Amino acid sequence: MNGSGGDGPRRELGAFLRSRRERLKPAAVGLPGSPRRRTPGLRREEVAALAGVSRSWYAWLEQGRVRTSEQVLRSVARALRLNADETAHVLSFVEHAGPAERPPGWVSRNLLSLVESLAPNPAAVLDPHWDLLAWNSGYTALLTDLARLAPRQRNLLWLVFRWPPSRTLLASWEPEARSLLGQFRAKAARHPEDRRYAEITGELLADPDAARWYDRRETSAFHPAVRRFRHPVAGDLRLRYVKLAAVDEPGHHLLAYLPDDEATKEALRTLGTLETLAGRTDAAAHGRADSAEKRTL
Repeated sequence: MNGSGGDGPRRELGAFLRSRRERLKPAAVGLPGSPRRRTPGLRREEVAALAGVSRSWYAWLEQGRVRTSEQVLRSVARALRLNADETAHVLSFVEHAGPAERPPGWVSRNLLSLVESLAPNPAAVLDPHWDLLAWNSGYTALLTDLARLAPRQRNLLWLVFRWPPSRTLLASWEPEARSLLGQFRAKAARHPEDRRYAEITGELLADPDAARWYDRRETSAFHPAVRRFRHPVAGDLRLRYVKLAAVDEPGHHLLAYLPDDEATKEALRTLGTLETLAGRTDAAAHGRADSAEKRTL
């Protein structure tokens, strides 16, 4: 059970548990406080006693030196008074046999057809890194034309933190940005050797807000919600945020924004019409440019 040095995911789990132990006040678990306490929060032996494990074993757990089971991690989560999202994050580190299945780097015809059929409702397909693999005209009208961005920028985290208009487009930018970052951090923590996660993390840490929240080891899970947008053309929009797993494409998720009221439904129709007209205008402009080029040859 005892390992020599621990791998990346185990070290990340240990660091997360330590951060939560240090924030937990003795009074919160019925222990007396003392001005002589040198450790912020609880001591390791106190958490071990509350969780029903040995002091040395819990120390190894924080050092990333041991494997553990779901049952034991649930006991530790209860001892640390973790909330539902934090508990789910801790349980995600339970080690299973066999390598994880890698998602395909393409979107099937069926899934692409589904995304397109949802227009004018915005919809897109995400991979495990939150990279956008496909999107419809409604998504373009709501946000921006992703085809004009560099491939590495076609990422939901990049759009929220590094694309400046998002801070005014999202009516509640901070809580939504923190929630998304927490979901990303929870996922990336289990794949420390993944270069794409590391690349996105480096890009995010260039943003002061993201760097501050990331350093706190905040984690969260996806929850369906109504999100408000302040669109420069369509005005205020209320959209239900829906995320569905693609069973036939493991690792891919369908992300859709559905209108929560009639005003939003009509606004999306209007945006869809404007997007179609803009697309025709662009196509005509490209056609004229091509004709002019051919005449000069």
